[in-house]
Amino acid sequence: MIVDKAIYAGGKRSDIDGDISDAFDLARADGDCFVWIGLFEPDEEEFELVKDELRLHPLAAEDAVSAHQRPKLERYDDTIFVVLKTLAYLDETSDIEVGEIMIFLGRDFVVTVRHGAGNPLGPVRKHLEESPELLKHGAASVLYAVCDEVVDRYGLVAHEVEVDIIGLERAVFDPGARDVTADIYSLKREVLEFRGAEDPLIPVLQEIVKGRVAECGGTREYFRDVLDHLLQVDGQVDAHNELLNSVLTAHLALLGKQQNEDMRKISSWAAIIAVPTAIAGIYGMNFVHMPELKWTFGYPLVIILIASISGFLYRRLHKNGWL
Repeated sequence: MIVDKAIYAGGKRSDIDGDISDAFDLARADGDCFVWIGLFEPDEEEFELVKDELRLHPLAAEDAVSAHQRPKLERYDDTIFVVLKTLAYLDETSDIEVGEIMIFLGRDFVVTVRHGAGNPLGPVRKHLEESPELLKHGAASVLYAVCDEVVDRYGLVAHEVEVDIIGLERAVFDPGARDVTADIYSLKREVLEFRGAEDPLIPVLQEIVKGRVAECGGTREYFRDVLDHLLQVDGQVDAHNELLNSVLTAHLALLGKQQNEDMRKISSWAAIIAVPTAIAGIYGMNFVHMPELKWTFGYPLVIILIASISGFLYRRLHKNGWL
């Protein structure tokens, strides 16, 4: 589905009223303008017109329709193909939703293909249209603006993940809290998915910053700023991963400690119960010639003996912290 389409010349927008083929022809004729076509989850038939008009490489076109690509930058003749992973934090479930944005960048055109609900490009387009000086850099300004928006969202998601980790830390060291092992593993899985989205983007931006993508030569300073932000996020993700490892280790250690305490209590009570059990077991063997059976105070003395030994064991075990 085509979400938006426009021609940009001299930093100003002009809407496309007719066929997009006419718009591409106009952009080719005028070297100072470019066309930006925005699509959302197109099928093969919808993308076929754009593919044929711009003569996009079949492999890149297939990736744009099917999605599920890793972040990358590839060149097909005169077209740059960039894949970005988008992230959106879901407050209801504390999950991270992953989407994709594919960008086809040529001298006089930009085609953005978005998959997933995260990172809508409407605000990006509006921001660019309010910055004519940036738009004058041509199609590369769109790539910069999209990368900047995606990386900014990474920073917001990293903050939400940090809040979740702090909550897990408090739960781990709360004596009355429930077992949060599953929550720790779930968040760690989200952090690894986060890393899979942001980490491969670093070499993509480094290629642009180092001047190896000629189409982005006029916007290298802008991309350098995006790269700095991405490196900060990358450091945060690494720290989150390490912190989750520490939280998991501490949680398992506390669980082991609690299990040891439970075993000591069980063992202590078993030792106390063993005293009356042993004495009662002897009398249960029905020996006839046991002296205290014929003595008036024999039975009370046996009861007192059981109580005394059991009480002595209880006091000693309690003093040693076993009970």
